[in-house]
Amino acid sequence: MKILVRNLARSTTEKELNALFQTFGNVQSCRLVIDPVSNESKGFGFVEMPKPGEAKAALKNLNNKEVGGNTIRVKKAEDKSS
Repeated sequence: MKILVRNLARSTTEKELNALFQTFGNVQSCRLVIDPVSNESKGFGFVEMPKPGEAKAALKNLNNKEVGGNTIRVKKAEDKSS
């Protein structure tokens, strides 16, 4: 399952995000979206977790959790294929 994580503190690293989600299971990939001009985080990213049960546990437990001073929003990422 691909998960969208929004409202991240600009200082949050991919390593920190990965560790947060690994609490709930195996993380296949973890990627912050970086602004090409400033080379800083845009405040959101994507995490992929192969097992649906683990991904759902992460969604339930991490949505509205405070991380780095920000309340993050976590939800299933929408497919952009059309």
